[in-house]
Amino acid sequence: MSIPEHHFTDTLLAILDRHFENQGKAILNTSVMIQYLNLKTKAANRGSKSRAGFANHYAIYVLVEDYLNGGFANKGGYADYEGAKFTDLLRRQRELPFGSKLQNHALNHRLNEEFKKYFPVCEYLPVIRDAESNRYWLNEKFISVQFDKVTFNLAAAIHEIIDAYIQARKSAFSEFMVYCQEIIDVQEKSPEKAIQFIQGLLRPNVDARIFEIVSFAILKQHYADQRIYWGWSLEELVEDALTLYKTGRTNANDGGIDFVMKPLGRFFQVTETVDAGKYFLDVDKVQRYPVTFVVKTNESTDAIIEKISHQAEAKYQIKAIVKKYIESIEEIINIPKLVEIFQQVLESGNGTSVIEEIVLQSRVEFNVEAEE
Repeated sequence: MSIPEHHFTDTLLAILDRHFENQGKAILNTSVMIQYLNLKTKAANRGSKSRAGFANHYAIYVLVEDYLNGGFANKGGYADYEGAKFTDLLRRQRELPFGSKLQNHALNHRLNEEFKKYFPVCEYLPVIRDAESNRYWLNEKFISVQFDKVTFNLAAAIHEIIDAYIQARKSAFSEFMVYCQEIIDVQEKSPEKAIQFIQGLLRPNVDARIFEIVSFAILKQHYADQRIYWGWSLEELVEDALTLYKTGRTNANDGGIDFVMKPLGRFFQVTETVDAGKYFLDVDKVQRYPVTFVVKTNESTDAIIEKISHQAEAKYQIKAIVKKYIESIEEIINIPKLVEIFQQVLESGNGTSVIEEIVLQSRVEFNVEAEE
C-alpha cells in the first residue's frame, strides 16, 4: 500500500525514528493509527487558512494521555482498567490550544465514523465507549504494532506526533495574526497590500472558519455605511445604521444561523456547498423566513440558483413546494460579490476596520488570548 506523504510526514517519521530506532517508515506502513494521523496532519504547514480539525486529534490525544498516565504502556493491565471519565477527558481537551470550546462529538462518534470512512475494511474502531457508565478507552490494537516478531507500543510516539502538530498549527496561526497586524499598520501607506490580503482569504479552498470570519468582517463594514429610517409613526422616525452580528462560533454545526442584521432582521448563513438539501434545512430552521446565503464559491449566483432549483425539483417533484423554498432564499452572495463589496469598502476608506474585525474575530475563534 502506498502511503501519501506531505510536509508534516517528515516530522511524523522523525518522531517514530527517534522512538523506534529508525523504524518509522515500517511503522507508518503497518499501523493504521499512524496512517490516520498522517492523513489528519496535512494542514500542519499550510498556514492558518487550511482546516485544522483538532477535535479528532484531541480525542486521540486525551485518551492516549490517560493511557500513559496510568502507566499501561509499561505495566500492561489496560483490559482491566475501569476507563476514563468523560468529564475528565472533556476538561483536558478544553485545556489544549484551540480546544476551549470543543464538544463531545469526536469522543462519542465522529472519530470512529471518520476512521471507518478512511479504513472501511478495518475490523476495529479507535474509541471504545460504555454509554451506561460514560467511560472511555482507546482500543489498544491501535496503539501497538508488530512486525519482525517485535511489538512496538506507539502511545508515547502518538502523543508526541499530535503535540508537534499542535505546535505547527499554533506557529502557522501566529504568523497569520502577525501578518494581520502588519496589514493594519501599513494599510494607509499601501492599500494594495490590504486588497491582496483580503482577496487571498476569499478563495474556495480556504478554511471554512476563516472564510466565515472574513465574510462577516466585510459585510459588517459594508452594511454599517447604510442607514434606514423607521419608527412607530411618520412623525417619530429615527435614523439607524444597519448592524451585523455574529450569532455563534464559526463552522460549529450547532444548527444556528451565522449572522443576524439589526434592525431589518435579515438572516445570513455561510456555506461551502451548493446542496439544495443543506439550503432548505437552513430555511426550515427559521420556518422559511428569508435567508441570505454567503457561499464559498466562484460560481455565479444564477448558476447556484439553477443548481438548487434542479436538485429541489428532483427531490420534491411538486412545483409549489420548490417555489416556496426558492423564494425563501433572499440573496446569494458568492466570492466575486464579496470581492466587489470589499472594493466598495476600500473606496469608502474603511479597509482598516475590516482587517481589525478579522483580527478580533480570529482571536476569539482560535482562543489566541489563552495561548499568549
